[in-house]
Amino acid sequence: MPVAHQPYTIGIIQDSAADDVQLTVEATVPRIREAAARGAQIVCLKELFNAPYFAKSQRHDRFDIAEPIPGPTTKTMQQVAKELSIVLIVPLFERQAKGVYRNSAAIIDADGSLLGVYRKMHIPDDPMFNEKFYFTPGDATADDGIDRIGRMAKQASGFHVWHTRFADIGVLICWDQWYPEAARITSLLGAEVLFYPTAIGWHPREKSEFGRAQVDAWRTIQRSHAIANGVFVASPNRIGHEEEPGTDGIEFFGHSFIADPFGRVLTEAETEPAILVARCDPRLIEETRRNWPFLRDRRIDAYAPILSRYLGAS
Repeated sequence: MPVAHQPYTIGIIQDSAADDVQLTVEATVPRIREAAARGAQIVCLKELFNAPYFAKSQRHDRFDIAEPIPGPTTKTMQQVAKELSIVLIVPLFERQAKGVYRNSAAIIDADGSLLGVYRKMHIPDDPMFNEKFYFTPGDATADDGIDRIGRMAKQASGFHVWHTRFADIGVLICWDQWYPEAARITSLLGAEVLFYPTAIGWHPREKSEFGRAQVDAWRTIQRSHAIANGVFVASPNRIGHEEEPGTDGIEFFGHSFIADPFGRVLTEAETEPAILVARCDPRLIEETRRNWPFLRDRRIDAYAPILSRYLGAS
């Protein structure tokens, strides 16, 4: 039987990114230190944390932002994690091979070791979110080759759970957060916390009409994953208006938050820079699942149709 974890503290960082990758990394490190000083043992950064959100248009030169994992940024963060004895989730643009680029997150344990990489499974393609141009989706039977001996723990499809020093965690990225299947599989693998590093914002022309509803939908779907699976959820988003020639740009709306297994919001931000920290007690997961036994009552014998993309009349 797995050893029950003691309570642990998680932190998420809501901020913006500068045009210079190195300057952004250097500016992020003090924020990580602040989160650790406030007690955070597991810290998650925003999606593609070390650069502006470059997928607002299709430009081949923006592939130059990518770097390998391990690479310069992850090596810096490994040193920070080891020094502070914290777990770090580091999302960045990964160059996995020539012509193969991923929207990824490196998971670094508290001793500075690189446990593995999560690669975003669901890739959107919308106005100003041209991600299919840049990103290869995560492989359904991924083996990132970093640790084949077993430290990466359980694995199914492209979803993973990592046994870190403090907790068993799952990582999903932005567009993944709209899919209950991703949250369910990662929870069934044993995740106590689902981290959702994010880059989501408003098209300025839509903000007055749809802005409030968009934020509410974003928060609601993730809180529902916490409730349906009996896990903690933590979602750091970026902030600030980012320009793009010929467009109105995107205003990233922040509103990062951490929710408990009841879906209660433990801490939340608005649209300003923020470092959010929350204490998580894994006993609440057990208590919640005993009272709301959704996992017990699942009819897995009846779910085969979910493997079809569409079941309606042709």
